Amino acid sequence: MPSALNDSPLSLKVIGHNAGTSMDGVDLVHVHFTQNSPTAPLKMQLLHYGEYPMPKKLKQRVMKLIKENTTTPEELAIVNIQLGEVIADAVNWFAEKNNFNTATDVDLIGGQGQTIWHLPLPELFEGNQSPAHLDMAEIAIIAANTGVTSLGNFRVSDMALGRQGCPLFAALDSLLLNHPTLNRAVQNIGGIANFSILPKGAIEECYDFDTGPGNVFIDAAVRYFTDGQQEYDKNGAMGQKGKVDQSVVDKVLQGPYFLHDIPKTTGRETFGDRMAEDICDEMLARGATPEDCVATITRITAKSLADAYERWGPPGGVDEIYMGGGGSHNPNIINYLKERLPNTRIVPISEIGIPIGAKEALGFALLTLECFVGRPMIVPKKTESDRPGLVGQIQPGRNMHRIRQHVAKFWGDFPEEQVKCTTEMILLPSLCE
Repeated sequence: MPSALNDSPLSLKVIGHNAGTSMDGVDLVHVHFTQNSPTAPLKMQLLHYGEYPMPKKLKQRVMKLIKENTTTPEELAIVNIQLGEVIADAVNWFAEKNNFNTATDVDLIGGQGQTIWHLPLPELFEGNQSPAHLDMAEIAIIAANTGVTSLGNFRVSDMALGRQGCPLFAALDSLLLNHPTLNRAVQNIGGIANFSILPKGAIEECYDFDTGPGNVFIDAAVRYFTDGQQEYDKNGAMGQKGKVDQSVVDKVLQGPYFLHDIPKTTGRETFGDRMAEDICDEMLARGATPEDCVATITRITAKSLADAYERWGPPGGVDEIYMGGGGSHNPNIINYLKERLPNTRIVPISEIGIPIGAKEALGFALLTLECFVGRPMIVPKKTESDRPGLVGQIQPGRNMHRIRQHVAKFWGDFPEEQVKCTTEMILLPSLCE
């Protein structure tokens, strides 16, 4: 019989980080995970949350690299190291700002570096291509510069198991918000928009996918019209002044990605700045104002979300949507969703104590924990493969021996064949201000 191990509970503090498609900064969370035994519920408590700005010069370099899709091995090598340094700097800044010590108060660091190229659906591209993904922020640099064991490459690990590597957060969303009698969704509007569908009373029936552009088009248009002086449409102010050209919206939403069935994920390779600029140029040539362009591009995001809920939502529709990501602050998106989904309660995810910008970093914190502990995550439904497995790669830090011993004591003689994915998690009250 497996040991109950109540005398060796799990207790690990994790920093999760996420550098999203918008490239506006690095989101960071400091999370304490505890578990009394391998068969007990996992407990999660958010201790701190913050955002570290992406250095402007590096952001411009990475965006140019992606936009032009021409580079050299030299540049790739340098950018990988520089992004690793940014993450390490972000972690050290985060700890100092919140008055905790990485040597004593952090056991693991994990997250996504900056996505450079994401090609999950090669059939939508020309040429003889195969599924691939590359994100950069060298975890050896992070571990060396913080002293903490660091994890990364979660998306590639998921692709190796036969899936698309994104969005990766259905398991977290289901553990947080699955409800016995309500169909729920967790909506993230970052650079790319995605959501998790959580069918009522079925924690392992969750599924997720990218709907298309989130803020990426809006940000690109605003940069275009302000010559880079403004990075995004704060509170939707610019879009509110414009008039939507529905013909442009309809034309864009007939594109191959929007018509493609799920599972599907995407990125700047499909919805990049150049496409947004082309839409703006076409509209300007017909007499539109910059505000009209931003309003129209914003509606592309909003309508693609509503259409996706209607096409791929659960039977009976979605009762509640919990919103996260920077686009959740844009009333031009939220008000349109409320018009299209009048019977759905739409609220910020902060209602359950998670800051709007923290959710994806929190997802990487959970992935980091489960990889190091040695548990697979819930495999979302409606994907190409139901093959479970550990996702992530580990770079040992100075603390590796201590935390490895801690995890070994937690498992004790628990049989490997009985190690299952976590299906019950308790969210403790957040300590974030």
